[in-house]
Amino acid sequence: MESIQTKTGLQNWDVATVRERLTAGEIVLVDVREPVEYAGERIPGAISRPLSQFSGEGLSPGQGVVLYCQSGRRSQQAAQRLLAAGWPEVGQMDGGMIAWKRAGYPVVRDPKAPISLFRQVQIVAGSLVLLGTVLGATVSPWFLLLSGLVGAGLVFAGVTNTCAMGMLLAQLPYNRRAGQSWQ
Repeated sequence: MESIQTKTGLQNWDVATVRERLTAGEIVLVDVREPVEYAGERIPGAISRPLSQFSGEGLSPGQGVVLYCQSGRRSQQAAQRLLAAGWPEVGQMDGGMIAWKRAGYPVVRDPKAPISLFRQVQIVAGSLVLLGTVLGATVSPWFLLLSGLVGAGLVFAGVTNTCAMGMLLAQLPYNRRAGQSWQ
C-alpha cells in the first residue's frame, strides 16, 4: 500500500512507504510528539514540531510532509491544523511510532534523555494517591480528598484525552531543555 487519500486531503501512509520515501529523500518526516518524547526516541531523519506549538511554520505543502506521533492521534490533530490553514493535502504515518517499531525499522534512542511524560505522570499521580491514603489513614481522613481528586483527574484525562498534569510536567525545565537540545 502506498497511501490512501481521504476526502479532506489527509493521506494515510503505511510505515513501509514512509521508510522508502524518507530514505529516498522524497518526504519530510515530522514528529509531532512533545520534545521529551522526541529526545528519548525518534525515527532517524525526522524533525521535531511538537503538537503543543504546532503551526506548520518552516514547512511548505510542496515538500511532501508526512506527520507522525506515538500512535496517530496527535498527528491527525496536526494534519487538521495544516488542512484548516489551506494545505491541499497532508500525509500521516498510520500507526505512528508504534507501527514503525513493530515493523522493526531503526530508531535513535538517547539513554540520557528524561523519562517519558507518561511515566512522569504515573509517578506523580501514584505518589499523590499514596500520600493522600497514608495521611488519610494516619493523620486526618480529610487527606483522602487528595487521593479522590487525583483519581477524578485521571478519569477526566481518560474521558477527554487531555492530561493537564502531563502538560504541566512538559513545561518543567529539564523536559523543555531535553527537547530543545535535539531540535
